[in-house]
Amino acid sequence: MQEKYIVMRKVIGIGETVLDIIFRNNQPIQALPGGSTFNAIISLARSGVPTSFISETGNDRVGQTIIQFLRDNGCNADNVSVYPDSKSPLSLAFLNDKNDAEYIFYKDHPKDRLDFTYPSVQADDLVVFGSYYALNPVIRPQVKAFLEYAHQRGAILYYDVNFRASHQHEVIKLTSNLLENFELADIVRGSKEDFQILFKKDNPDVVYRTQISFYTKKFIYTQAGDPIELRGDNGLSKQYPVTPIQTVSTVGAGDNFNAGFLYGLIANGITRNHIEQGLSETQWDSLIACGQKFSAEVCSSLYNYVSPEFGAERKKELEKK
Repeated sequence: MQEKYIVMRKVIGIGETVLDIIFRNNQPIQALPGGSTFNAIISLARSGVPTSFISETGNDRVGQTIIQFLRDNGCNADNVSVYPDSKSPLSLAFLNDKNDAEYIFYKDHPKDRLDFTYPSVQADDLVVFGSYYALNPVIRPQVKAFLEYAHQRGAILYYDVNFRASHQHEVIKLTSNLLENFELADIVRGSKEDFQILFKKDNPDVVYRTQISFYTKKFIYTQAGDPIELRGDNGLSKQYPVTPIQTVSTVGAGDNFNAGFLYGLIANGITRNHIEQGLSETQWDSLIACGQKFSAEVCSSLYNYVSPEFGAERKKELEKK
């Protein structure tokens, strides 16, 4: 019975789709479908987790490639809207000598609207959302309505803040949407950079106490190669060191930490009821370790998602549950 339950739970992502073009020494070295939530969903699909993706793209070759890529990797793409008068967005990622990326985004969606039919959401399914897509005032009514629906259906909501400096001038305008996301989320993850941009704060305890804890007690604060900071229920506060690795690209590092964490929730049979009761330190240890494992895998290549081989091994692990 337990095996069937694990297999049937699914992850639904809602976020942007882009074509990621990666540069080193100002020369393009890779181009592939991407987007923060998109990257996590592909890794989960490759790992044997049933997935569905809600997004939008242009009616062009890039958009067709993105939708086909989702389907080729086993993800349900029925809820990706294609707008006939729009071009698909591009993201340029320029790697520095540490293989960290600086981004430039190009988007031509003059009539954003996000028309989609809700996918099936069952109790204990997982919904991952974040980035500017989860704050964008133009599509906010649709995004918020779906998140509220998923919450009412008993799904677990995971929010990755992932706020880029290119939107810093919009912080005041977007704050109410940000706080609504904190309130809807069961688990919030954000990076040191996110909170420096949003609140000009870089201390995880201060961020947690002043911005997060009123909304949720489950908070993950990542800071690149420095230790991960966890703040959990019942005053749990813990640091997790990050094992140094030889990185090829960090473009999908945070996205795949999210994927690994969500994989861990499913693999460990953690339900909405467990979340509401409060996770134990042992459960947190396992979830963070899963996140780090996926993240490290992605940093060892130029791809934004785990390799098919890594995914196949995770799929075998799920099948043994």
